[in-house]
Amino acid sequence: MEAYPDYRLRVKSPNICDTNVTQYSGYLDTAEDKHFFFWFFEARNPVESGDTPVILWTNGGPGCSSQVGVLMELGPCRVNKGGAGTSRNQYGWNDNAHVIFIDQPLNTGFSYGQRVDNSYDAGKDVNVFLRMFYYSFPEYASSQLHVFGESYAGHYVPAIGKAIHEANQVLVKKQQQGTLTKAEESVAILPLVSIGIGNGLVDVKTQYKYYAKMACNSTYPPVLNQFVCYAMDAAVPSCTYLIEQCYYWQNRLACIPADIYCEKAIMEPYTAWGWHNNPYNVNVPCKSYGQCYEIEDDIITFLNNPNTQRQLGAKVKDYTTCSQKVHIEFILSGDIAKPLHLEIPPLLAAGIRVLIYAGDADWICNWYGNKAYVQALEWPGQAEFNQMEDSLWTVDGDGAGEVRAHENLTFIRVFGSGHFVPLDRPKSALDMVNRWISNRSFT
Repeated sequence: MEAYPDYRLRVKSPNICDTNVTQYSGYLDTAEDKHFFFWFFEARNPVESGDTPVILWTNGGPGCSSQVGVLMELGPCRVNKGGAGTSRNQYGWNDNAHVIFIDQPLNTGFSYGQRVDNSYDAGKDVNVFLRMFYYSFPEYASSQLHVFGESYAGHYVPAIGKAIHEANQVLVKKQQQGTLTKAEESVAILPLVSIGIGNGLVDVKTQYKYYAKMACNSTYPPVLNQFVCYAMDAAVPSCTYLIEQCYYWQNRLACIPADIYCEKAIMEPYTAWGWHNNPYNVNVPCKSYGQCYEIEDDIITFLNNPNTQRQLGAKVKDYTTCSQKVHIEFILSGDIAKPLHLEIPPLLAAGIRVLIYAGDADWICNWYGNKAYVQALEWPGQAEFNQMEDSLWTVDGDGAGEVRAHENLTFIRVFGSGHFVPLDRPKSALDMVNRWISNRSFT
């Protein structure tokens, strides 16, 4: 591929997880020292015309592997107890879509290569990865692209969307002017039609204001003593001031102090006042300190099995679900407190559809903060969106959540789910994504 001379595809067709669909796993080498691991599953029910959509999925962290998404959430299988193989997940998101699970940024999961410490650079890397993927698998050339993720992907997904959209604009302009180079002629315009963020950390200035509310005054019983929540709320003005400095300067000197102060004053009390307090679901206490989901240990066991790694073509032998090194590097770059929500309005203005959804039992990226930042987005449809009434979304006659939609922006509150919507409410999650990719109404 002339545009990317170091491009290389190294894939296998594993016979695990879901043997009834076509799979590819392995590496797309996008540069000399950029090696992205991915696991791809074709749709169980592809569109007859060949236009089955493609969903790219990334987990958060920063530094958490998207193989968690495969084996714990929305993949076509779930890991078995003890890591002994997998079982079919009837609610896998490859029901009506091809799904790519990518380990990114580099040095997350099975990916390896250059150091990446911020969402914008990570977004540019994923943009190149996707262009190479479409080039490598021309049978999906007519497949519309949806970029989804959860948690810290609230930073990743807007950055990926920005990178794709801006690169597309450059290519379109050069096509119109007849100035494409020979190398650029091999680069496809990516058919990005939507982005989706689940329980995302997107606009920390807005979202920090709602941690005490979710802990003490939500629709669920209180998790903390009210006096602890008073102290958390008392720290909000200072937190907000520091984040405003980060939003203005967007450098390490401004952003690291904001992250450190807000984390210590507003977030740390949640677990400090009870090791069993699950930041991802106020209804499900952690069974031991630092261990809220035992299935993560099963994932590590399964993916460190030599036979599993041979099947997948994995080159990183010591798999961990989340890289502490990548996490720290993102903290030290100041990335966590940066205003990635600002990248969403340009996508809306370009006609790209945006779905924000949040399980309403999550604390760490709670639905109050998610809905508040969505309402605060400055875009042409803001006033009309905020004037809309929430409507009930039902799945097989049961209330699954509340929906607010105007033009190409949709917000969904998912009833009874924590941070991991495809894990906690798999049936609702599949209904949601199937409606979304087919552009059908939720009401």
